[in-house]
Amino acid sequence: MPRRFVDLSIILDNDTIADPDFMRPKISYMTHHETLPGEGQPFHGIPAEAYPGGDGYAAAEWVTLNTHNGTHLDAPYHFHPTMDGGERAITIDEVPLEWCFGNGVKLDFRHFPDGYVVTGQDVEDELKRIGYTLQPLDIVLVNTAAGGALGQPNFVDVGCGMGYDATIYLTSRGVKVTGTDAWSWDAPFVYTAERVAATGDTSLIWEGHKASRDISYCHLEKLHNLEALPPFGFTVSCFPHKIKGASAGWTRAVAIIEEN
Repeated sequence: MPRRFVDLSIILDNDTIADPDFMRPKISYMTHHETLPGEGQPFHGIPAEAYPGGDGYAAAEWVTLNTHNGTHLDAPYHFHPTMDGGERAITIDEVPLEWCFGNGVKLDFRHFPDGYVVTGQDVEDELKRIGYTLQPLDIVLVNTAAGGALGQPNFVDVGCGMGYDATIYLTSRGVKVTGTDAWSWDAPFVYTAERVAATGDTSLIWEGHKASRDISYCHLEKLHNLEALPPFGFTVSCFPHKIKGASAGWTRAVAIIEEN
């Protein structure tokens, strides 16, 4: 049976706007000639033309990254020091691998306005619309308006966010990994700040993230191409880079669709 692979990850480069200016990645590129070994390196003194192919040593890059740059998986430790009602929150190197490969479900929330906080009822209504019943370890991906805004200056402020109620709706049914094509699982900060200022309710800050204090889970952020996916009937692979003690790990998220 043929398979179709859909790349769900954004590209890491110096130009695409996917983060606030203060946390954008920096990549320095070195050509085959620029990496010719120097003192203390093997093959010192051999000219570029003497290497196989006559074009120098090997290309390489220096990369300065935050663990939350690019498409990445957030561990429960990112959300809070504890999870599951008081247990120590696990870091990205401790996330069970079985959480990161499973049946995918897409919820289409592109119609919600920027800053809207999705509720559990919204999730239930969308599942009813697409005719799907959640199963434990399903990987639930949320398609927002941010999917079409990658690279735009206001990307971090675009899309709806998943509230506490919506997050618990998923995790209470056995979902351990979720994802969004927005900058954050929660509503953009600019809208949350307005709500907190208006109400004085600080529990609204990162309410979707903080739901892991009650039921632990991980979420993917800055996914891409969710518009290309069906509502269900595909597999998601999203194994994170294994960084000791880290709050997140870079991920090449991929959807696998079996075709007849």
